[in-house]
Amino acid sequence: MSDARELPPGDHYQTARQEMVLRQLAERDIRDVRVLDAFRNVPRHLFVPPQCHAEAYADHPLHIGYGQTISQPYMVALMTEALELAGNEKVLEIGTGSGYQTAILAELAEKVYTIERIGELADSAREVLVSLGYGNVEFVVGDGTLGLPEHAPYDAILAAAAAPKVPKSLMSQLAVGGRFVIPVGTHYSQMLTLVKRDRDGYSTRDVCPCIFVKLIGREGYDED
Repeated sequence: MSDARELPPGDHYQTARQEMVLRQLAERDIRDVRVLDAFRNVPRHLFVPPQCHAEAYADHPLHIGYGQTISQPYMVALMTEALELAGNEKVLEIGTGSGYQTAILAELAEKVYTIERIGELADSAREVLVSLGYGNVEFVVGDGTLGLPEHAPYDAILAAAAAPKVPKSLMSQLAVGGRFVIPVGTHYSQMLTLVKRDRDGYSTRDVCPCIFVKLIGREGYDED
């Protein structure tokens, strides 16, 4: 672990984490005990630039460079809870970003595959997760809209960026009985969408309005 990511003395950030879980998650109807425990365990400040440590547990997203953000804690929790993870799942994450959502998923699932198109972000996220001892994550640099068919099907898929429509490639990689959460819409107006697959096909449900960065790729948005 590099000096910039070393835990500071005392329990300042531990206290901030507990407050975040209570005020931003539990009091806003995040009920899954395993999800709440994961947020208590993962040191969010290690996934943001050092100059942002003081804001790491605040109720808003933060910039992490390369035009990307680490999502608001509540949105990370809401998306994670929607997957209903029990602990034995194989999960695909689209958009590694800072690696914070990846760590939360790694706390809750058996195996996580995560795809990031920006190599520098993937490298940084890998460094933090390895330093924290997560051994159940596989990192891939590439087009997340196409998924990883070689490891499919997945019990759960989470996309941390918004697509104009749900990518067909990702839907096809969802296991029967699986759940897929993804923001869908324009750059300025999106709906967090939950896709479920059963033996008869797919169903979708709107969760809540949201704003995410664009999902860039063959089945997403074109790069500006």
